[in-house]
Amino acid sequence: MNVSAPIPPGAMRLSVAPMMDWTDTYCRVFHRVIAPHARLYTEMVHANAVIHGERAKLLALDPVEHPVALQLGGSEPELLAQAAGIGAARGFDEVNLNCGCPSDRVQAGRFGACLMREPALVADAVAAMIQAVPTVPVTVKCRLGVDDDHDFGRFLAFVDAIAAAGCRSVVVHARNAWLKGLSPKENRTVPPLRYDWAYRLKSERPHLQVVVNGGIATLEEAGAHLGHVDGAMLGRAAYHDPYLLHRLDVAWFGGTLRTRAGLLQAFRPWVERWLEAGVPLKHVTRHVLGLFNGERGGRAWRQVLSEGAHRPGADWSLVERALAATDGAAPDSAAA
Repeated sequence: MNVSAPIPPGAMRLSVAPMMDWTDTYCRVFHRVIAPHARLYTEMVHANAVIHGERAKLLALDPVEHPVALQLGGSEPELLAQAAGIGAARGFDEVNLNCGCPSDRVQAGRFGACLMREPALVADAVAAMIQAVPTVPVTVKCRLGVDDDHDFGRFLAFVDAIAAAGCRSVVVHARNAWLKGLSPKENRTVPPLRYDWAYRLKSERPHLQVVVNGGIATLEEAGAHLGHVDGAMLGRAAYHDPYLLHRLDVAWFGGTLRTRAGLLQAFRPWVERWLEAGVPLKHVTRHVLGLFNGERGGRAWRQVLSEGAHRPGADWSLVERALAATDGAAPDSAAA
């Protein structure tokens, strides 16, 4: 049996979940600046797109992003293995197979959450990817089950199948995926969270690295998981309130808590380099809109950036104006 290369050791793992059409290289560089120790993920990219698509765009990777995982979608072991090899050659530190996305498009293509009904196929895919990239960890992100399947034994059998194929790390979005009757957005909130399944998985399979995902929105909630599993993955909370990600990184791994303005100044060199290369500012600033979430002046910050970033010639001075607008502005209703 081939065994996936181990994840670099560490007492705990803080990860930022992939989000379709959002976690591009500009987003990941920003998250790396504010969270030096987090493991970052690309958005899910189908194996066919990696093989036949515009790799320079789909697999764009700045050296500062490491460690960063390439998340793949697909169900054909041969294609996934080929795509994994391409990703490894481009420098990704991990290849992650998505078995958790519940969208209609994903179901129609026989990948994502519906793969939880085919553990043998997923195991074959994992084995093929490990054989293609023996020095890069191959991991899986999954749900607890599909639709009204509430059998822990079936969930455990799925994980055992991929572990037998050589996978040593699994990210558990601790909800079921409802493939009929719920939208992808509703699938993130309606099915009840059952963190205890992830905890039990770690207890019964202590040799596996288990990272829990789903519904984690505060520093306290993330920290509470560390007594049971190996780490936590933040999704939209890290995107809509990126300062939370910075606070978590400092709390878990040490360092000095920086101001939001200080983090922006640290991010500035990359932004100016992208601007010089012809990247419109709007592609970058959309990822920092939440930096002042819940803070005095947060609304003014978002307004200045949203209204100005799309204009021709918009540059770093717009960020400075938005930052200045946070001083003395009326508090957001949420903060008030």
